[in-house]
Amino acid sequence: MKFFIDTANLAEIKEAQDLGVLDGVTTNPSLMAKEGITGAENILNHYKAICELVTGDVSAEVIATDFEGMVKEGEALAALNPQIVVKIPMTKDGVKACKYFSEKGIKTNVTLVFSVGQALLAAKAGATYVSPFIGRLDDISTDGLNLIEEIRLVYDNYLFETQILAASVRNTMHIVNCAKIGADVMTGPLSSMLGLLKHPLTDSGLAQFLADYAKGNQ
Repeated sequence: MKFFIDTANLAEIKEAQDLGVLDGVTTNPSLMAKEGITGAENILNHYKAICELVTGDVSAEVIATDFEGMVKEGEALAALNPQIVVKIPMTKDGVKACKYFSEKGIKTNVTLVFSVGQALLAAKAGATYVSPFIGRLDDISTDGLNLIEEIRLVYDNYLFETQILAASVRNTMHIVNCAKIGADVMTGPLSSMLGLLKHPLTDSGLAQFLADYAKGNQ
């Protein structure tokens, strides 16, 4: 399973990259605003900076909600760097834009997916990635992981090449369970990735090794 980090923070992206497990980055307008990145030119320059830090795909989200606007913005984003994946919403115009981009050889990430039917439409339109938001489903007492399983079944039935990108990942168990049920990618915060490192037996075992070493070298 690929690991993407969901942030616009360059320091966090670099830390994940230096860890050696990062495969890409996802961002959105909210994450840009969180880092104080505003204005079209500043946002485009920030995407360029992200691409310089990583070697994998970088999802850059359009702001427009109409087909023509998505195409205009998406083409401008894709022109920044071959790593850019145009992130578009799961709407009627978004599906149309996905098909347009796929025919142009531009990678896409269809976002805000909450049903199998939406994922099916995205795959048929040629999406590179489809992003089911598992954490947001969990927030309304719906099983987000079950959606991943159902999309996996449909995609495998028809050999769709669209990758399932589990989004809105909130914790380490989300990551582990997504890996178990066959998500191609997960995107989440740095804290969730680092959480996978932790286990009390690792800590106690290392402490014992060091204590034994110290005794043997007194």
